[in-house]
Amino acid sequence: MSLGANIAIIAGVIAAIAFVLICLLIFMLRYMYRHKGTYYTNEAKGTEFAESADTALQDDPSLQDTGDNSRKEYFI
Repeated sequence: MSLGANIAIIAGVIAAIAFVLICLLIFMLRYMYRHKGTYYTNEAKGTEFAESADTALQDDPSLQDTGDNSRKEYFI
């Protein structure tokens, strides 16, 4: 084998490895973009504009029937 053939083989192997790495990078970025985390909360609508947590909870219609307002308990 001549020196030119050896260089061509080495260049071909390096090009193939670079191509595989680029394809793997594209696949990983596409996977991460499509599967980024989303989550849903069950918070009452409109509470993000409340002045305080007390105001937000007092205006929540699902908590209106709690009765006693002297003891408040918050779960974070």
